[in-house]
Amino acid sequence: MPFRHYIRAVTTPSPLPDPRVRPQGTPGVGGLVDRHGRTATDLRVSLTDRCNLRCSYCMPPEGLQWLPKVEQLTDDEVVRLVRIGVEHLGIREVRFTGGEPLLRPGLPGIVAAATALRPRPEVSLTTNAIGLSRMAPALAEAGLDRINVSLDTLDRQRFKELTHRDRLPDVLAGLQAAKDAGLTPVKVNAVLLRGINEDDAVPLLEYCLEHGYELRFIEQMPLDAHHAWTRGEMVTAEDILARLTAAHTLTPDVEERGAAPAERWLVDDSGLTVGVIASVTRSFCGACDRTRLTADGQIRNCLFAREESDLRSALRGGADDAEIADRWRIATLSKLPGHGIDDPSFLQPSRPMSAIGG
Repeated sequence: MPFRHYIRAVTTPSPLPDPRVRPQGTPGVGGLVDRHGRTATDLRVSLTDRCNLRCSYCMPPEGLQWLPKVEQLTDDEVVRLVRIGVEHLGIREVRFTGGEPLLRPGLPGIVAAATALRPRPEVSLTTNAIGLSRMAPALAEAGLDRINVSLDTLDRQRFKELTHRDRLPDVLAGLQAAKDAGLTPVKVNAVLLRGINEDDAVPLLEYCLEHGYELRFIEQMPLDAHHAWTRGEMVTAEDILARLTAAHTLTPDVEERGAAPAERWLVDDSGLTVGVIASVTRSFCGACDRTRLTADGQIRNCLFAREESDLRSALRGGADDAEIADRWRIATLSKLPGHGIDDPSFLQPSRPMSAIGG
């Protein structure tokens, strides 16, 4: 199907049972616990499905059909759901994502409301950094703790080819602005594509070492809009580490990893680390502590889930906080033990990453 005719395939929300009739194993009170004993304390909130870049592994050059405004959560609705997560469900980390969250006009106010909650969650932002040079001071004033910036190459022409936009100087300026505003540690997320930007692995590392940023390489995942991902074409964690160790001495970081997705290595004698998030080849699903809220108010208990649970309808239908919290708990129970990418029956989610949130 030509991309100009692409229609956003929305995952059909899974029907939610009546929260007053709790199935066996439903916690009823307490945190977001699944049937495999994992507790979600990290909430990823997508504020928009729109983006001002067109990264080739994420969406087609002409973009996608965006969510109608009426389907998106309002600022107040986002804040209420984050508050319920923190006050009722034990959420301790909140990360705002997109699409591109800097396109959300109310972002500073949403951040300020999140950081005012008690107990105060750690609040971070994943962004492409376009516009960050202007917004970093306001976000810092709102209480934002830190920034993750997506950057896949330092070559301007290659950046333009990958993103279909000539905005590399804006991204680099945004990184510096985040550092100057104290939004540290500033982390850089990079995806390497075979035959396109593999050679950027070492230059990206050396750039981050020079500027004091923490680099994280992320294996490309089957979350592209055109469903063209194939494992055989993926640049794996082993490929990345082979390139890095050819130029630098990497020593495994002995610090406890916990539920963090990145395996980390100390680089030379710099005191800085480089990480690899091997979502495909070194799955860390057994320690997953994440739950996701989409821009249109759907709960996803896994990045690769093919079912969603609708909180927006309950929110707009007059449900109180306790009922919404119970619906969220019920949605968490059905979380699968792993993403299943290696299973022959694996099916890629209908929504691409830009519509789910990272």
